[in-house]
Amino acid sequence: MCKQVKLNCPSSSFDSMALDKDCSIVLELSESDPLFDTKKKLLQDKGFNTRQQINVKRSSDPNWLSTSVEVMLQIATIIKSTEAELYFGQDQPMESYGPRNELEALNSILQLVEASFSGVCQMQKNVLQELHNVIVDMICQSSDKHRPKTTIVEGYNSAKEKQLLQWGENNGVKTRLQIAYVEGAGRGAIAKEDLKVGDTALEIPTSLIISEELVQADMYHALEKFEGITPETMLLLWSMKERHNCNSKYKMYFDTLPEEFHTGLSFGVKAMMALGGTMLLDEITEAKEHLHAEYDKLFPALCNEHPDIFAPELYKWEQFLWACELWYSNSMKIKFPDGKLRTCLIPIAGFLNHSLYPHIVNYGRIDAAANTLKFCLSRSCSAGQECCLSYGDFSSSHLVTFYGFIPQGENPYDVIQLDFGSAQDEFTDGSSISNWSTHMVRGTWFSENRNIFYYGLPSPLLDFLRSAHSPVLHTKALLPENLKIEIEILENLLSICNDMMDELGDPDLDDRKSTNWDVKLAVEFKDIQRGIVSSVLTSCHCGLKRVKHELSEMDG
Repeated sequence: MCKQVKLNCPSSSFDSMALDKDCSIVLELSESDPLFDTKKKLLQDKGFNTRQQINVKRSSDPNWLSTSVEVMLQIATIIKSTEAELYFGQDQPMESYGPRNELEALNSILQLVEASFSGVCQMQKNVLQELHNVIVDMICQSSDKHRPKTTIVEGYNSAKEKQLLQWGENNGVKTRLQIAYVEGAGRGAIAKEDLKVGDTALEIPTSLIISEELVQADMYHALEKFEGITPETMLLLWSMKERHNCNSKYKMYFDTLPEEFHTGLSFGVKAMMALGGTMLLDEITEAKEHLHAEYDKLFPALCNEHPDIFAPELYKWEQFLWACELWYSNSMKIKFPDGKLRTCLIPIAGFLNHSLYPHIVNYGRIDAAANTLKFCLSRSCSAGQECCLSYGDFSSSHLVTFYGFIPQGENPYDVIQLDFGSAQDEFTDGSSISNWSTHMVRGTWFSENRNIFYYGLPSPLLDFLRSAHSPVLHTKALLPENLKIEIEILENLLSICNDMMDELGDPDLDDRKSTNWDVKLAVEFKDIQRGIVSSVLTSCHCGLKRVKHELSEMDG
């Protein structure tokens, strides 16, 4: 994580240049980061340390501030990177890391600046304010590039949602959002007014958050006898019963929930068949088997031993699956002031949909002073526009399985894992930033580097294929022996991807006339997979053509 800005405050007798020289910002990579070694190597390769101090000072260069921010952004982008972003980001410009990463990186710098206004000299405040303005402008420019159109479906009856909002406001909720039906997304949260960076769109009192403390004592004592039962499972069982409680504090909330959740866990036989040739088929199958096993551990035993607490009619498999889908698709991990991270349901916040271009990326921590959960904007949101969260760096396969949708736009986290058996322990190419135990591909349209030795394909994958071909030091020099190796690895990858495309089958044979939600979702997902594989095939073909041409020029 980034550390707080460090500012030295010299005496007022110093001139403005001296003051500016002592204004510095420190960004630091946490040693607890699970990708610490990988990020450390990448930072060092770019000339940075894991704890980097950036001096911010005026100069004759009119771009002195934006230049400083660009340097900080390079560091913050790496610090905020996910595994997939690091894997595909090698030898690519920072923009290739994706809009969510850029937004998180810029906001992390902004938070450091904002935390540093108190206790500093006026001239330093002026520098900080200018720095703040430049960062906000960069966020706005990024927002302008990624502003999906919001189309409200007229005539949708939102009476229940309005009642829930009123219930929330009566119980301390503060919101600048309203609920509407959004084309392509279902129910969504719409900005009632123009919201700028840092504004609070929604604020929920902790008294309305559904967490493990709500599990009644009698249910808790019955469940604690079961070995290995988690607080999340207890809450799941509590919600199965509470949804039918007419006197529940959360009745308004449960009344707005759907009778059925359309996630991959509810896919029927035809939808599962439509997923043939994809890894998602195996993922959903394993998830369903896991849930059935968990259900069988609990029932009918709980109903038999405690029928007064676990009424059999409330704890059938269908109700269990409904509760699982509720918690998978609507819960959030929230950090409380006591330091504990709890899985919770947040009434009203569940209307905030996921987007690849989110407005809110930093949430999930209770404000101890206000005793509320705040959803603050990381980028601006205009009145009438849908205000969206980032649920995380999730692939479409994860979102289909546990949320039941595919996000609009090109998802940089949509990857296909490649199985090469045991990956090599180390790379011989010095350009590699880490040892990767798994390899993957994604749509090559995300890549800008199509030159020989790159081809729009991930460098770790190409490095692995080169090392697998010959365990000697590989360079990227345009030599005949190197180009011959390039031809072999590209042909190898072509063969792999042709087999993958064959497994995905003929798109004309897909059931595209089906009106079933699950079949339509399965076919859409499969088309995404075909698109990824097709782009890799195209990149391999173009790369081969380029390499062979270069080799023929040498021979000629």
